[in-house]
Formats: sequence, C-alpha cells, structure tokens
Amino acid sequence: MKGFILLILGIIVALLVIGGVAAVHVMHEMGIEDVNVDTVKTIMDKVLNIHSSESSGSSSSSDSSSDSGNVIDVVKEEVKQNFQNGEGSYKEVTYKDGGFRQYDTETGELIGSSYDSDQDKLPSME
Repeated sequence: MKGFILLILGIIVALLVIGGVAAVHVMHEMGIEDVNVDTVKTIMDKVLNIHSSESSGSSSSSDSSSDSGNVIDVVKEEVKQNFQNGEGSYKEVTYKDGGFRQYDTETGELIGSSYDSDQDKLPSME
C-alpha cells in the first residue's frame, strides 16, 4: 500500500514537472520570456478595475459595450509583439461581442480599445 502511494505521488510530481517544462516551452515559442508575477498581477488588476467600473456604471440600455468588460465574456487573451513601437509586447483581450482591449505587458496600462467608453482612458497620442 505504501509503495502504491509513493507511485501515485511520483506520477503527480512527474506530471507537474512535465507541465512546467511544456508551459515554459510554449511561452518561449510565443515570445513571452520576461513576464513575471508582478506584471501579471498588475494586468489583472487593471482588467478587473475596468470591469468593476463598467459594472457599477452600466445602465439598462441595450448598448452592447456596456457589459463587454465581464470576465465571462472574454473569448481570447493573447500576448502579441508591439511592432508599431518597435519593441515590447502587449496583451490583447477579445470579448464575446467582438470588441477588444489592449494592455501594456510591462505596466498593465490600457493602450488600445475598440469601445467608445474606453477612449478617454487611453494615453494621449499628442
């Protein structure tokens, strides 16, 4: 019985190690090399802040962007290279209604959005 438990624990450890190696490989292939825990937390805080501000300010109108920040409406999240800036990367979040938001991966700042309600939150281009 003790050998069986050790075997199960060994299999679990092996799966965790293999999963970690696979995750590092996928991140390397996608060009995500310098993402740390603080960066991810900052981005998630920004996303959740936008979500909470939209939820508290939403009305009963039929505007499709009023509920676009809901976490359950996220269709895809991906990190892309910022070719326009020449370096760096950004995180693009695509929502069920077809809209998107783009966040700087280093600062977590909102840098692009297809929603009219976000336009005043974007950095100035001047």
